[in-house]
Amino acid sequence: MTEKNKTQTKTMFSELRPDIHKRLEAAVLEIFSESDFHKANIREIAKRAGVSFSTIYTYYGSKEGLLFACVDIWMGKLTERIIDHLQGIEDLKEKLRKVFWVQLDYYEKNPGLGKILFMTLPMNTWMTDKTFEQKKMINLFLDVLRQGQKEGVLNADVRAGVLLDFILGLVQRSFFMWIARGQKESLSGQANTLFEMVWRAISCKT
Repeated sequence: MTEKNKTQTKTMFSELRPDIHKRLEAAVLEIFSESDFHKANIREIAKRAGVSFSTIYTYYGSKEGLLFACVDIWMGKLTERIIDHLQGIEDLKEKLRKVFWVQLDYYEKNPGLGKILFMTLPMNTWMTDKTFEQKKMINLFLDVLRQGQKEGVLNADVRAGVLLDFILGLVQRSFFMWIARGQKESLSGQANTLFEMVWRAISCKT
């Protein structure tokens, strides 16, 4: 999806009635979190959402366009939640701890989204779309990590992006195994223990 098409899609998305928004998001979340991406189709989404097949094509152009528009909204909510939780926290370690916890908590409360992002959505498909970049969230992470490197607290032998990959990789793997093991315990309840492991890995040795 080009930047122009992305803007047009967002504009059209905003023109839909709120009730249609809600029904489409619910249908997309249910279908794409439980079905193979390639087997999911717009006709089934339209049926579950109670909207016409042509309406979805008119506004989104394809199932990918619809899915990416929804994912962008859901990830935007996660970003805003992170920003809100960071208010008033000055200590670098506690900032990172909070960011780590918020992600695990968000995916625990929204397992359908986690399944879409980490299990059913092919990365090579999502990576072709601008929504994959999630610039606001990623830049927020990188700013904190670069601050830590500049202050000599975090390992500066690698790019901040590598530290971020390490952290997000653990979030993804933790969610995946939480699902595989039947969601028998709280995902976010493990946040502090897991974060201390992360901190020892990315902080400078003393």
